[in-house]
Amino acid sequence: MNHDLSLSGTAHVPVLRLGDVLLITLQGDLHDGTAEQLQQDIAEQIVRSRVTGVVIDISGVEIVDSFLGRVLAEIAASSRLLAAQTVVAGMRPAVAITLVELGLSLPGLRTALNTEAALDLLAAAAPGDPRREPR
Repeated sequence: MNHDLSLSGTAHVPVLRLGDVLLITLQGDLHDGTAEQLQQDIAEQIVRSRVTGVVIDISGVEIVDSFLGRVLAEIAASSRLLAAQTVVAGMRPAVAITLVELGLSLPGLRTALNTEAALDLLAAAAPGDPRREPR
């Protein structure tokens, strides 16, 4: 089931539900209003869909600043409170270096090199869950 979350007027963040996982793909800059709406929409989708994982693909993001780092950490924290794990996928080397230089550790976030690896990581994290099939 596909959902497009309406964000700040014409901006949309595509959200794809893959079984027990929400896949969010970020492209370009994330502005204040868009980020706040995205956080709220993800939390509502977790509760409504009863998903156990959230994958945020940032391969289309050129620059991660302290604001985006904080947004990702807050999404992970709220998801965790709603019993879902968050994995950030597709981080570019320059983005990782920038996060280290900014001193951002992104607590509660797991990372994977790509979306497939993120889905595998979430599947491996819940081996006793009968809804999860090994990949």
